[in-house]
Amino acid sequence: MLNLERLRTLDALARHGSVSGAAAGLHVTTSAVSQQMTKLEREVGQQLLAKNGRGVRLTDAGRLLADHAARILSQVELAQSDLEEQRGKAVGELRMAAFPTAMRGLFPATLSALRAEHPGLRVSSQELEPAQGVNAVVRGDIDLAVVLDWYNKPLPLPDGLMKAALLDDPADVAMPAAHPLADRAEVELDEFAEDEWVTWGEGEFCHEWLMFTLRSKGIEPRIAHRAEEHHTQLALVAAGLGVCVAPRLGRDPMPTGIRTVPVRHRVRRHVYVVWRTDADRRPSIRAAVEALRAAGAGLR
Repeated sequence: MLNLERLRTLDALARHGSVSGAAAGLHVTTSAVSQQMTKLEREVGQQLLAKNGRGVRLTDAGRLLADHAARILSQVELAQSDLEEQRGKAVGELRMAAFPTAMRGLFPATLSALRAEHPGLRVSSQELEPAQGVNAVVRGDIDLAVVLDWYNKPLPLPDGLMKAALLDDPADVAMPAAHPLADRAEVELDEFAEDEWVTWGEGEFCHEWLMFTLRSKGIEPRIAHRAEEHHTQLALVAAGLGVCVAPRLGRDPMPTGIRTVPVRHRVRRHVYVVWRTDADRRPSIRAAVEALRAAGAGLR
């Protein structure tokens, strides 16, 4: 008999490509991963891993069994979904993630509602950027992720996921109170062609969106400062060090010395939640989506 937890370890190795990655995804130590793989090799009587430089790679037998493991684990998830659906109650464990401003703006109300309405459901949550959240759902590291894309730049989603819209999040331009455009009712992004920008980290989805949008208007942006957190970006703007795009979700409290002005041609983020198709029948997934939608509706 093949041990399910050892198959889960093999699946994690195949998806993450390393022992350390598998350990992080499974929330165990690297030695625990190695021990499980040693036991699995003993069970099947074949070598599943081979050394590859300082790391390891799957052998042909390892890849073959990993393909089967992925299908077996998917069937197990379907079985769990069916059993949970038959009980008709949101119970057990639910792992959620969201990008930082959604974590701040949506999760307090969402998690409080789930605790009050579904006492048998154990919910854990963490911050993940949109692409990381999607990948974690695909890998099975989490059950559900709140992600975003922009009105003019969609976030690619792989097959096997379902999604539900939560809200549209308008974004303004934040600038120092003394900025020449601070008293305007509306602005256009190309009016900031000569300004220095405070933006996100290199390669982040929102940073790539800003570069794409400004360059599409013939502007080569002058990037002065980078910060992961919106509140850090706003603090830099308040100090007179540039301007930034300031989505409204999770934005308050605003620092003093800042003005936020809407963009005439509305700039907005589409915020939605994704989960695996094979988990769609789970009452806990449905309960979380309903709670997220209610939290989003409360912000409008």
